[in-house]
Amino acid sequence: MITRYFIFISFKGTYYHGWQIQPHSITVQDIIDSSLSTITGEKIVTTGAGRTDSGVHAKLFCAHFDSIRPDLAAKKEFIGRLNRYLPEDIAVTDIRKVDGDANARFSALSRTYRYYITRVKDPFMTDYSWLLQVNIDMNAMNDACSVLMKHNDFSSFSRLHSNARTNLCRVFDARWETEGNMLVFTIKADRFLRNMVRAVVGTMILTGTGKLDLDDFEEIIMAKDRCKAGKSAPARGLFLSGIEYPAGIFVQ
Repeated sequence: MITRYFIFISFKGTYYHGWQIQPHSITVQDIIDSSLSTITGEKIVTTGAGRTDSGVHAKLFCAHFDSIRPDLAAKKEFIGRLNRYLPEDIAVTDIRKVDGDANARFSALSRTYRYYITRVKDPFMTDYSWLLQVNIDMNAMNDACSVLMKHNDFSSFSRLHSNARTNLCRVFDARWETEGNMLVFTIKADRFLRNMVRAVVGTMILTGTGKLDLDDFEEIIMAKDRCKAGKSAPARGLFLSGIEYPAGIFVQ
């Protein structure tokens, strides 16, 4: 009998070409699949909650996999063995048994990303934030967040030729906040397009620095043209910070 599990992972994406397996590249999925296969003695192939670009981090990522072993979630030492086997920039935080048709990608109700901008040079944040030492109007960027949430077609913020089945997304929350020397953008939606958050951040910075006004920002969204939006913010400042699933898919 096959048992399906959700595995929850955190990783530093600096030295990986994103989550999804790619030829001739080191990815987080490749490391996770190899580690699970070694520890379980089975051929394990995970399915992730989504793709992450090269250099993007995850405080919480989820993938599902199937195993002939029905007790992995109950064995606390299993996570310990995995973490000892994994490199130091990848960690497993939990494994939970789920319904057989639960899917890490398609069962998700929402995902939350956070983007970090530092206003002072900090060697300890080099890999985790975008150093941007310019005057930024936070009120203007939060006004842009309000505009963003009025729309659901984000073609202007999608990577070209991504082959997405649709560019429609429901954004539940979008806001900029100050945390010490950091500017932090939080966005929560039912789904995200390839490169969407970084493109949104890069374009919002243009509103915060006065290069675009709110009408310009909305016109970019309505144009449904990636060439109209700003450059993508660097990958190193982006974190997947949360994924929400229906409680009913977890097997107690």
